[in-house]
Amino acid sequence: MPIDVKDYLKPHVTLSMAERLDLVRRRFADESHIVVDQEAFKKDPDQAILFVCPAQVFKLNEKEGTCIVNFEDCLECGTCQVARRYTTWRNPKGGYGVTYRFG
Repeated sequence: MPIDVKDYLKPHVTLSMAERLDLVRRRFADESHIVVDQEAFKKDPDQAILFVCPAQVFKLNEKEGTCIVNFEDCLECGTCQVARRYTTWRNPKGGYGVTYRFG
């Protein structure tokens, strides 16, 4: 059955970031697969790592000036690796991490 071009012109469903994150299955490990060099983070003038992560994994500990890593929310996209060199990311150990349910 041929695909009708009109099907492509129909509006697509738009999901918020929270709705998209709900489509991701996660299995948590006991330890983080992301490590932040805290001294390098403190010296970074713009601390971009706090803003570039689509899952908002990185938060500022305002009291200590350090970076809190909520690795349980990680989407394993690698954006943190591109944004800053002081972030070390490795694949979660076997059987852990994320599974995308819908493209």
